[in-house]
Amino acid sequence: MKNRIKNLAVVAIIALITFSFTTLKEVKKEIKIENSKVVWKGYKVTGSHEGTITLKSGSLTFTEDKLTGGEFTINMTTITNTDLEGEYKGKLEGHLKSDDFFGVEKNPTATLIFKEVKSTGKNSYNVIGDLTIKGITNTVTFDLSVYGNKANVSLKIDRTKYDVKYGSTSFFDNLKDKAIYDEFDLVADLEF
Repeated sequence: MKNRIKNLAVVAIIALITFSFTTLKEVKKEIKIENSKVVWKGYKVTGSHEGTITLKSGSLTFTEDKLTGGEFTINMTTITNTDLEGEYKGKLEGHLKSDDFFGVEKNPTATLIFKEVKSTGKNSYNVIGDLTIKGITNTVTFDLSVYGNKANVSLKIDRTKYDVKYGSTSFFDNLKDKAIYDEFDLVADLEF
């Protein structure tokens, strides 16, 4: 009986030591930029405009197949419009890249760094992250879904928090039908 208790104690101590020094496997998966797409959509009183923007780099971090982190760098110089053609397309793209909006000459990239990730279901997560645009960082919260080697996310961004005030009724009066809403949408379909 004493030998049996000793044996159980030894097994328990070995198990405790083994589990204490076993680390969870963290895997960083790089985003395949060429297979991923980020779409923006901005709204104004008289309608909306949309287009794309390209990731410069990105990764998602998984621990034991659960999302635990992420980092993205967005190439702001790649802002394009997809709902206009010709002269108007060029004018809008130039205006979005100007200091009235994103000032891409001085701020060629934006970043998103995940700070906290909580599982909300089998393949879904709630993410809190730091979004930096024009050198200004604010906390954003959004939902992200992961299926196999793909992830998708949709978030609303208040541009005025990043000093993008052009056409905002929050800062200018009497804009009437020239007003542009403060929030715009980003929808990303990612492959890793």
